[in-house]
Amino acid sequence: MTHARKQAPAWDVTVSAEGLPEWLDPVVKAVETVEPRQLSRFLPPESGAGRQSAVLILFGEGDQGPELLLMERASSLRSHAGQPSFPGGALDPEDGDPAGVGPLHAALREAEEETGLDPAGVQIFGVLPKLYIPVSGFVVTPVLAWWREPTPVGVVDPAETARVFTVPVAHLTAAEHRVTAVHPRGHQGPAFLVGEALVWGFTAGLIDRILHYAGWERPWDRTKQVPLDWRA
Repeated sequence: MTHARKQAPAWDVTVSAEGLPEWLDPVVKAVETVEPRQLSRFLPPESGAGRQSAVLILFGEGDQGPELLLMERASSLRSHAGQPSFPGGALDPEDGDPAGVGPLHAALREAEEETGLDPAGVQIFGVLPKLYIPVSGFVVTPVLAWWREPTPVGVVDPAETARVFTVPVAHLTAAEHRVTAVHPRGHQGPAFLVGEALVWGFTAGLIDRILHYAGWERPWDRTKQVPLDWRA
């Protein structure tokens, strides 16, 4: 029995900042200048080890102004189960060269599979340096985009995604929603209280750095700590 070879999707993966809303200008400038060490202390192994992956950091504009698209991973997944995260996942062979358009294809494909968004309405405007997640061994390329033509989103496969939601940037910058998450092993990092969810780990770290280097960060109490099971 033969199987048809999967082809790379025909989406436009051109990186362009043309026609973006002015409020995104600080993010565009930050993407152009930020260095890997300014984003994370965990950088890809020099040996080349690690599974290549990508996440889509998608900015939209809702009733409360600029917002980000997030999702909550299914509790049954092997990696980062139950965590709020950006849409994304590992590169497939049909995505192409990991050093070229591969991460762009993967970010859009995974976002479509996980949230149901139409990639045709997404404009990629920047790519951040590759980062590393030691606990899962993923080498992650963060792909930043503008939701030029929003489409309905929601859970496509409950085995992968528990829910899909947007968060206003104003909510993320508000001091009352910012905390320091404390892992059971003692690790600490920036986190955000979003309704009943705690956004922490790799996703929160990226949001924290984007807010900082875009000049959107507001003073907050870094001594306010919460455990990962804060709602338990």
